[in-house]
Amino acid sequence: MSRTATLNFQPTLTSLSDHNRLRLFSGSANTPLAQEIARYLGMDLGPMIRKQFADGELYIQIQESIRGCDVYLVQPTCRPVNDHLMELLIIIDACRRASARQITAVIPYYGYARADRKTAGRESITAKLVANLMTQAGANRIVAMDLHSAQIQGYFDIPFDHVYGSPVLLNYLLSKQLEDLVVVSPDVGGVARARAFAKKLNDAPLAIIDKRRQAHNVAEVMNVIGDVRGKTAVLVDDMIDTAGTISEGARFLRQQGARQVYACATHAVFSPPAIERLSSGVLEEVIVTNTIPIPEGQQFPQLRVLSVANLIGETIWRIHEDSSVSSMFR
Repeated sequence: MSRTATLNFQPTLTSLSDHNRLRLFSGSANTPLAQEIARYLGMDLGPMIRKQFADGELYIQIQESIRGCDVYLVQPTCRPVNDHLMELLIIIDACRRASARQITAVIPYYGYARADRKTAGRESITAKLVANLMTQAGANRIVAMDLHSAQIQGYFDIPFDHVYGSPVLLNYLLSKQLEDLVVVSPDVGGVARARAFAKKLNDAPLAIIDKRRQAHNVAEVMNVIGDVRGKTAVLVDDMIDTAGTISEGARFLRQQGARQVYACATHAVFSPPAIERLSSGVLEEVIVTNTIPIPEGQQFPQLRVLSVANLIGETIWRIHEDSSVSSMFR
């Protein structure tokens, strides 16, 4: 596995030392990413005690005064989702009770994002429930990256900044100078994402895989719309979970004559048997970001992990300075 440097933003704003109200804390879900963000901002992570009692209950205590401060909490709600979500809620509550002026939850990966609507009777819309929990806990603003469903922003009645990992992925792909590119959406639902990706890859052509999903995490490839023969195909998705969609899509693209197949996704969920599928040799590279930590046992030769720390750090800085976030993606 190799880690490639991400975009190098150059803020033209005043020194952080003039803004001593900014505080950055990290939960336990992805401390290395939070440390990278802190380095970009030129500061240290705030001190915090986190311990777990014998019965599994969590204890959180902020170890410095944050009265009147703007606090940013970095915590993706990845596996184990419920533990990391509960930890985030407890940290938010601790900051609220410590009289923080504003609390921003920075969630690189938003767990339960796929439970964004009812597809059958008597189901929960858990993505909305999570939004309610964060708001009630005391969050004043949310920053999240590449939501599975953009409508989740509307579940919050507080400001929400939706940032995208595509600049980091695109920067890496453009540096490889791949020829005869075609960007492929692994399903109809991802067409808008793939089209935007293709436009920024020098207006590369677009193809779509038409598949039918038989059950949760079970997909069957049926057809490809577009020409992939003799081309370098780049499959683009927001996340890779069990890798059934990506691996079957890659295999089908090769059957249709694609010369090489790359996979790009922001979130490396990597639930079993993802590693076996992704390392089978059907993919030239699997390009993901570090929104979710990838343990040593889940790394394989084709994996490339890119850092989104500078992107998130710049987002935090712009929010703190009341500057535009959306202009970063134009």
